[in-house]
Parts: sequence; C-alpha cells; structure tokens
Amino acid sequence: KLFKEVPSENYAEKFTSMTSMDNFEPVGEGGAYPKISMQEGYSRVIEHETFKGQFTITQEAVDDRKIGRDGKPQQMVTAYYRAREEFGHGLLIAAANGKSEASVGTRKYSTKGADGSILFAADHKPKVKGANQSNKYKDAFSAAALSKAETAMQNLTDDNGHVLVLRPNTIVIPNDGTLKQEVLGVIGADKDPDTASGNAYNIHHGRWNVVIDPYLNALIGTGNSDGTPWFLMDTDYNQTYGGLVRTERISLRFKSWIDNNNDNNVWNGYARFSAGFVDFRPIMMCGAAAGSTL
Repeated sequence: KLFKEVPSENYAEKFTSMTSMDNFEPVGEGGAYPKISMQEGYSRVIEHETFKGQFTITQEAVDDRKIGRDGKPQQMVTAYYRAREEFGHGLLIAAANGKSEASVGTRKYSTKGADGSILFAADHKPKVKGANQSNKYKDAFSAAALSKAETAMQNLTDDNGHVLVLRPNTIVIPNDGTLKQEVLGVIGADKDPDTASGNAYNIHHGRWNVVIDPYLNALIGTGNSDGTPWFLMDTDYNQTYGGLVRTERISLRFKSWIDNNNDNNVWNGYARFSAGFVDFRPIMMCGAAAGSTL
C-alpha cells in the first residue's frame, strides 16, 4: 500500500529521473527552431541488504510430533514478512521524526530522498528552478485541513518549476480511535460535516481510500506531532514514478539440513531486499510538531 515494489537483478539499484523539457517558444513565420532541453534529475542508489534467520527442530520434537500446524517453518515465514514490514515502517517513522537515519540492529539506513533532504521536510530544493517546497505540515486533521493538504499536494511542481498532475487519493493514519472517527466521519458524510445546517455538499464524500496502519502508532505521543499525525498519498504517482521504493533482489529462500552431531533439523532462511525514498512528492505528512502551516 505504501511502497512501490521493484524487482532487481543487480547488487544495487539507481533510481533517477529526467526533468521536464523546456517549453515550445513562439518564433513567428519562418522562424528557426529554438533548442529546448532536459537533464537528469536527482538520483538515489539503494543497495540490497541481506537478511538471514535460522532455527532448529530437535529430533525429539519430530519423534513426539510437537511441530504442529503453527510450527517453526510457518513461523519463519511470518518472521520474514514481519521483518519486511518493520524495515519499511522503520524508515517511514524515522523520517516522520526528523531523523536522517533509521536503525535496524546495529546497521543504519538513510531516510533521505534523492534531493538530499529527509523524506518529510519543509525545504525540498528543486534541481533546476522554482521555489523550495514542503511536504511536512503542522495542521491537525479536519475537513478544512484535508482540503488544504490536498490543494498543497496538487500545487507541487517538478524540478523545472512546472505544475505536475498529482492527484492525492489515499489517507494514511495510525490505528487511533479518535482519529479514525474524525477521518471516516469527514469522508463518509455526504453533507459538509462542519456546516451546522447540514445542507452544504461534502466535497470529500466518496473520494478517498483510507489505510489504517498500526505501525504508525509509534508516532503518537512522541513529541513529534501536534496530536496525531496523518498522511496523504498519491499512490498512482508513487507506483509510476517511484517515491517510496522497496527493492526485491532475492525473495525468501529456505535451506534445510540435518546436523550429524545431534540429528537436529536445521533450517536457514535467506533473502535480500531493501527500501528507501527517492521522490518526496507522492506523500505528505500533517500533524507534525515542526513544519509548514497549511
């Protein structure tokens, strides 16, 4: 829901883009062709990380049939997919907390995008021209804030200062009862929830997908938000251009062997993947302690 999955056959993947081309120019009758150009935009290299796990089934457990339907092989598959989820969310949560790196064990991973700024920042710099742009705002959730956040995302420009065609379509929130009530109340009502008479049409009715993400509960009450943070995404833009990216080099692979010293059945699990941020434009954070004001 949040990351674009990119299969890979290389040690690492470089993600880059081209800036938009200069506009056509009026030249009058018989005028010469002006040269219009484009250039490479910001780029980001993401190296695949190796993930491993091992467990043992004793010969006695096999003898006594103590493995069961929820035994260690099934649990290892769960552990692998949980590691993937926690890895990606660790990057997202660290970026929301204003940290330039996320830690997994003793290893650290960048939360910066291709432009060199942390994914959520108020001063993303364009590659060629245009003003700095923000995707980090202080505003708590409300119908008015949702309208303003949607507009702010729609007004983002490319690295050449040209208007894009961003269409935010998804609201991402922690699994917080109060915030769920507010979000679903705003987007579920066919009448304006902030109008006492109830006669005004609700422009948000039926237009949004909602992702309720319990991993993001880690952001609640951390001092990094004014209340509870919430996010907007253009998931179509993310899938097309790659903002939040998860690479898949080697999917989960098992190897099983018998230890001749004790007859135990040893299982090794191996995978290579990573994740990172390239373009900030597909996602916007609101409810941050520090940032712009809608």
